[in-house]
Amino acid sequence: MCEANAFICESDGKETLYLENVDVIRPEEGKIFLRSLFGEQKIFDGSVREISLIKHKILLEKKA
Repeated sequence: MCEANAFICESDGKETLYLENVDVIRPEEGKIFLRSLFGEQKIFDGSVREISLIKHKILLEKKA
């Protein structure tokens, strides 16, 4: 499987799980649309900080 988990980077350096098994990620009107393998959809108001394909991890950053 090639899906990844999305995490929000907090200001204190912690990472909070936002959505598991992300299958689709795309920019939409200044926000990030995510959909899981199981059809759960979320829209994140921020940007992508980093994507690690090896670690299957997406790091999201809140708008300042």
